[in-house]
Amino acid sequence: MESLPLPSTVKVVHQPDAQSPRLVLERAPLPTISRPDECLVRVYTTSPCPGELHWEVWFPSLFAPGRERVPCTEAAGVVVKMADGDEARASRFKVGDDVFFRLEPSQTGNLREYTLARLSQVAHKPKSVGWVEAGATPLSALTAWQGLFRHGILDERAVFGDDAARRKNANLGVLVTGASGVVGGWAVQFAALAGAGRIVAVAGGAAAGDRVRELGATEVVDYKEQRVSDWVAVSPSEREVDAALDCVGGPTLASCWSAVKEGGVLHSVTGDPQQSKPASVAKQLAEASWFLVEPDGAQLEAIAGLQGEGKCTAKVDSVVDFEHFQEAFDKVERREANGKVVIRVCSF
Repeated sequence: MESLPLPSTVKVVHQPDAQSPRLVLERAPLPTISRPDECLVRVYTTSPCPGELHWEVWFPSLFAPGRERVPCTEAAGVVVKMADGDEARASRFKVGDDVFFRLEPSQTGNLREYTLARLSQVAHKPKSVGWVEAGATPLSALTAWQGLFRHGILDERAVFGDDAARRKNANLGVLVTGASGVVGGWAVQFAALAGAGRIVAVAGGAAAGDRVRELGATEVVDYKEQRVSDWVAVSPSEREVDAALDCVGGPTLASCWSAVKEGGVLHSVTGDPQQSKPASVAKQLAEASWFLVEPDGAQLEAIAGLQGEGKCTAKVDSVVDFEHFQEAFDKVERREANGKVVIRVCSF
């Protein structure tokens, strides 16, 4: 397949030392396609993830020694080159396609002018969704989708009109902590689209409560005023839920044990629920586990369809230009962002 004229070198941000969050802007050779399932993408936008500059220290087994350390696992951009061979020719993608995607953390990241993605990780960007929102979507949206549908108990077929799945979901209650945040906000939207009977959103303050109700929450617990465990204790038979998705961790994760029914499920994106189980809780759950999001282009394509129809949206805090990458990471690491901080890698 023919490719557009490409530069020989590109701007790229490296993390020279896994032990340090210091980043440097350098020039490097244009990334080279080395697999039959890869495509080369010109990056328009990308977003940092909290903690990602420490992942190699926390999870060393996930990373190959001597790897090129480039941050940002999600991005949006334009396909500029495809691999040679039948796999690329048979794919749904071609040079010139607008796409977005999330990579495995072990892959070289996207904070560079051109990057590589595997076709199985890529989805078409909806035409009605701008580059900023597209760059803020893949990681958090996939995390919420998998937390509710792959690991959780809601049936995703209901989102796309399956009546039997919708009737099933209508009998289920889910609780989402951190519901006004980026992952939690997606989870509330997806649960509403799936027709969950009850969607209990845990958020702090009146403004956050109003936001999650707009996203589809049927009930709100203001954690600034009341712990989840105390809220449930008022009437356990009425307030317990079938499943909980925790996006906060710590004491909030521990309180989820009080909220889930005997035999229900509890999943967290922050830590192992078993290690947070209060000694006073005797109930047994069908599953209580921590999960890591996996890249999945097919799921992201489904999410893109919903975005394109205006049924769900990303939460964006701010946009910074490429040269201010450190400012973006510092804001995210200090937990000062109210939504995703998007880095504009090139003009659009």
